[in-house]
Amino acid sequence: MQIERLVQMIFYLIDHGQVTAQELAEQFNVSTRTIYRDVNTLTLAGIPILSAKGTGGGISLLEGYTLDKSLLTKEEQQNIYHGLQLLQATDYPNAEIAISKIGAVFHNVLQPQWLEVDFSYWGSDDTERIKLSDLQYAILNKHVITFEYANSELQKSHRKIEPLRLVFKSHAWYIVGYCQEKLETRVFRLSRMKRLRVQTETFARELPQDYSMKSPKAVERLCKLQLRFSPEAIHRLYDEFAEDQLTVEADGSYLVEFEAELNHWMIHYLLSFGRQVQVLSPKKVQTMLKEQALMIVQMYEE
Repeated sequence: MQIERLVQMIFYLIDHGQVTAQELAEQFNVSTRTIYRDVNTLTLAGIPILSAKGTGGGISLLEGYTLDKSLLTKEEQQNIYHGLQLLQATDYPNAEIAISKIGAVFHNVLQPQWLEVDFSYWGSDDTERIKLSDLQYAILNKHVITFEYANSELQKSHRKIEPLRLVFKSHAWYIVGYCQEKLETRVFRLSRMKRLRVQTETFARELPQDYSMKSPKAVERLCKLQLRFSPEAIHRLYDEFAEDQLTVEADGSYLVEFEAELNHWMIHYLLSFGRQVQVLSPKKVQTMLKEQALMIVQMYEE
């Protein structure tokens, strides 16, 4: 599309300085006549492009030109900058360099002081940070990865997968990949992956366009939970549930209804609330909580 080529041409000129029409034509796979028409279009749009003929001539932008007002509003510039800050917080490769370049291009109109992003959890050290650069390399270059994994059923296993997509969802990072052992596409939470290794082995598989993280099997395992929380749990309720999932009772307690997969992780999650939560339904969840509570009591009996 012409508008996309025009924007790319501006960035190319900012990066390369003075270039010839032939170089631009080869870069964008069009004729030199088209390049001259594009230059005229940009000039009419207020972009200060200079065109000098003869030996040593070429096409360039007016010295000192920035994109402050010509293409992007200040709000749009801030949005771009903040997006790069999010990448920088994940240790994304070259994000800091990109931030520096964007700041120069926008002529220092950005004000990042109000925002700081850190995805690492409280108490973590640098060795626990997610190694997104390794995963980016594996996904883009289609390298198989291996790792040790602990699932929600408390089962540990060694996995070998073809990584297809990196996803950040609900406070956590996930890898969507094809498991060579299970012979199907699975989702793995990065915090449960240990001893990650990028292998030399490559693959050709692509993630289907209609793929959803909510697989039919996972949907079948969902059950509806009805819970009553004491007022003391309000700080966690605001962190972990949407406002429309909370109903305030006359006594100040909160009713919560939501669907979730019933597994060991969910039972231990409910136990983490202690006496601040009461399971109203289903009955099987009440039974599972009783069994776990009795096991805890027995562990401390002499």
